[in-house]
Amino acid sequence: MTVITTNKRAYFDYEILETYEAGLKLLGFETKAVRDGRMNLSGSFVVIRGNEAFLLNASIPPYQPKNTPGDYDPMRTRVLLLHKKEIRTLTGKTAEKGLTLVPLRVYNKGTRLKLEFGVARHKKKHDKRETIKKRETEREIRRDFHV
Repeated sequence: MTVITTNKRAYFDYEILETYEAGLKLLGFETKAVRDGRMNLSGSFVVIRGNEAFLLNASIPPYQPKNTPGDYDPMRTRVLLLHKKEIRTLTGKTAEKGLTLVPLRVYNKGTRLKLEFGVARHKKKHDKRETIKKRETEREIRRDFHV
């Protein structure tokens, strides 16, 4: 399993409660671009409409810009492949106040591309400050031990 891209901002802005794995329905040249590491998940999110899950605002620039169709939109909405039972449970969870679906990382699983996303709650400002303080103290401790 090779991790292609991660959404570092999601771990800072959100408290991840549960994670799910979904397949990505992509075009051929999009798959090549993702495997080349050109996907950007910052600012993207997962939405459930009807009985389908969609990935919104994820940017995949063309693999070969001169060979891509003229009407290609790098920010287009992409379908996520999930079981109906999973979609039903996610619909119930997103109905709860304050919970959202945030993409965390994209990786290879065999020959397939998978998206890991999480049910998340937005962190408050004081929680973010606490995270920054904890990170800085760990950095100080590591610095003291290595000198």
